Amino acid sequence: MSRNFKKVIAIDGPAGSGKSTVAERLADELSTLYIDTGAMYRAVTFKALNENIDFDDKKSIEKLVDDIDISLEKTEQGLKVLLNGNDVTKKLRSSKVNKNISRIAKNKIVRKKMVQMQRQFGAKGAIVEGRDIGTVVFKKAYKKFYLDAHLDERIKRRLKQAKSKGRRVDEKTIKEEVINRDRSDRSRKIGPLRISPDSIYIDTTNLSIDEVVNKILNFIKNE
Repeated sequence: MSRNFKKVIAIDGPAGSGKSTVAERLADELSTLYIDTGAMYRAVTFKALNENIDFDDKKSIEKLVDDIDISLEKTEQGLKVLLNGNDVTKKLRSSKVNKNISRIAKNKIVRKKMVQMQRQFGAKGAIVEGRDIGTVVFKKAYKKFYLDAHLDERIKRRLKQAKSKGRRVDEKTIKEEVINRDRSDRSRKIGPLRISPDSIYIDTTNLSIDEVVNKILNFIKNE
């Protein structure tokens, strides 16, 4: 496998499907950029909440995204998200952000700005993960993958993730978050979560991260 991969690989899927961890590992394997689009929407949500902006105020939201600067940096501890130069990585998984991100994610103004930024980031090749990467952001991606898992497994993964980041939550809360996010992602008019016809579907329910990464690498190698 050649290093410094210069093409775009799109990875879509619902919350808890494993796409973030898999995408980050793939980026390491291929020595290319990893773009976590969900983190970008979380950063916008965090900023809007922090500035007490009304999510229904179009002018305020437009000004917010016009002034926003998001950058993604790879570190030994994982992906670092900088918002206008400040590290907000640990603040993006709060319950408040989780409850409001769907409102930002379906905003037409926000999505237009984020898609523009994502295309700029991935211009020289990247592993890009999200919910509309293969269907909207990079329609002509070199390879497209759709990761999925049974709902119970996705809830279990998100609960484990939340606890690892210090959130005091129970399974019921996480289940509500996942179900609500699924509903919002699949029903929104702009950039809804769906499987691109040319995506390779992978059920990750009973697979380890290594197994999923190796599956994807094999698809790339066999091209």
